Amino acid sequence: MPTNADSICSLYEAFARGDAAAVLAGFSPDIVWNEAEHFPLADRNPYHGPQAVAEGVFGRLMTEWDGFTVSPKRVHDAGRTVVVEGRYTGTFKATGRPLDAQFVHVWDLEDGKVVRLQQYADTAQAVSVTTGA
Repeated sequence: MPTNADSICSLYEAFARGDAAAVLAGFSPDIVWNEAEHFPLADRNPYHGPQAVAEGVFGRLMTEWDGFTVSPKRVHDAGRTVVVEGRYTGTFKATGRPLDAQFVHVWDLEDGKVVRLQQYADTAQAVSVTTGA
């Protein structure tokens, strides 16, 4: 039986393949997703449910960015909670500026499904890239 860390690694692999359906299938219908405070996608926090995440986060990443990637570097298995350290890369279309920023994702799972995500990220860099400031 896969561990919660295995399940989260599978979500990152599905995201890298562009398989949104597989990513969303890993979410509980009651997922609560929070982007880091002041991160450009935090304007709709908290996102409730897979559809809100699909539209408010994934949809915007696909339309506003070129080559956006989420690259996990270290996965910490704490049972019900999985913590992932990694990097975001991509180019924001409106400004043409590249992003190469660190992140931490804190995932909480119940019965193999994600019930909560809290993102921590280099918000200063993300705001600079997206605003051109």
